[in-house]
Amino acid sequence: MAGGGVLDGGPGKRAHLYEHKFTHYFFFTCIVGAMGGSLFGYDLGVSGGVTSMDDFLIEFFPKVYRRKHMHLNETDYCKYDDQVLTLFTSSLYFSALVMTFFASFLTRKKGRKASIIVGALSFLLGAAINAGAKNIAMLIIGRVFLGGGIGFGNQAVPLYLSEMAPAKNRGAVNQLFQFTTCAGILIANLVNYFTEKVHPYGWRISLGLAGVPATLMLIGGMVCSETPNSLVEQGRLDEARKVLERVRGTKNIEAEYLDLVDASAEAQAVKDPFRTLFKRKYRPQLVIGALGIPAFQQLTGNNSILFYAPVIFQSLGFGANASLFSSFITNGALLVASVISMGLVDKFGRRKFFLEAGFEMIICMIAVAVVLAKEFGHGKELSKGISAFLVVMIFLFVLAYGRSWGPLGWLVPSEIFPLEIRSSAQSVVVCVNMIFTALVAQLFLMSLCHLKYGIFLLFGGLIFIMSMFVLFLLPETKKVPIEEVYLLFENHWFWKKIVT
Repeated sequence: MAGGGVLDGGPGKRAHLYEHKFTHYFFFTCIVGAMGGSLFGYDLGVSGGVTSMDDFLIEFFPKVYRRKHMHLNETDYCKYDDQVLTLFTSSLYFSALVMTFFASFLTRKKGRKASIIVGALSFLLGAAINAGAKNIAMLIIGRVFLGGGIGFGNQAVPLYLSEMAPAKNRGAVNQLFQFTTCAGILIANLVNYFTEKVHPYGWRISLGLAGVPATLMLIGGMVCSETPNSLVEQGRLDEARKVLERVRGTKNIEAEYLDLVDASAEAQAVKDPFRTLFKRKYRPQLVIGALGIPAFQQLTGNNSILFYAPVIFQSLGFGANASLFSSFITNGALLVASVISMGLVDKFGRRKFFLEAGFEMIICMIAVAVVLAKEFGHGKELSKGISAFLVVMIFLFVLAYGRSWGPLGWLVPSEIFPLEIRSSAQSVVVCVNMIFTALVAQLFLMSLCHLKYGIFLLFGGLIFIMSMFVLFLLPETKKVPIEEVYLLFENHWFWKKIVT
């Protein structure tokens, strides 16, 4: 279990002297910064809907279209099992995991804003290419540029939000990223629901509208201030002081400013942050933040449901409109859950949300597997009662994920790394996240075809393992100043044996 907390004003620190007030400037910068989540969310939501649209399948994947319409309303685990079709989705994430390392260099040297702007431009270009695609090659190229936008945005935005936020509200502020991700998913599902009726180019509208959040993120990246942490890191000390005063709403920022200067001095001594990340003193951050949590976030199975919700529901025998509407309902649960998490995570803490929601997710996965084992895959249409039960179970699963592994999977890694390795570590976080996102996206439909209902039991078992990981290895980080989180590991029952 987690060890003890951090004493205010630990060795060489001044956290007990920090002051802040709410300011409209702080609110504006955080909202704009969080727009990066809408890029990720819109793509998560739009991909599955587009790949289930008949017009899209006729133009690019006619074999899948014919297989789908052979038994349109019957249950069939393998209806959408096509590796080129899934490559349309997963290619974005393979691109993102490569681009995040370029983002790390830019974020460290030129600041968080620079990566946000580059990410927005790349995503905007990808949206334009996808909307005008004439062949599969153009689709994949567009996805690669979209992946660049995700790689830069997911690398910089969580850092931007965590560094702008005061310790007391860091959880809620950072979860603006998850909130806008959820909003993007929900909007994408709504867009797909209507464009599916626009023949034959509705799918082009869905893909092209990805340019809207990219444009908002580009504008925000140009007008918002750089974070004080990054300005200090770049040696722009006077500017850092002014931004800190403005974002905290007080002139009395000397204590926090001096801590930033001290942290920056330590960071400047680190010449190779990627190699430094593997030192023994950073082993907890490496195992928990850079490897464990970003991998586990994808192994919950939730993003598979988000990617392919319309496809899954059609495979389960729902009609085209019914499947899109059902996925819209479940993604609405994600948005509601993110609001719940934003409001309560700084009160109840990260560990309680991980563990309580993990138990609910396991129950939902078992329930779905049991029902599918008894009722699914016999070449018949599901009854309305069974269909409604599956939608409810997936709704509850997404509701649990949306207040735990969804937002906390980005929050916890962004707040546990010290400044000297923060940008490089965040790149590893995004890289690991995207590796598992791409693998799950690429393999899910094939696994659904071959494992059948067993895929949901597999996800349930993985959620149990990751819950034990949190229970024994993750200390509570709520309300701990970001530059003092390392002290948690020095007092943790397990990690203190390694880092001290």
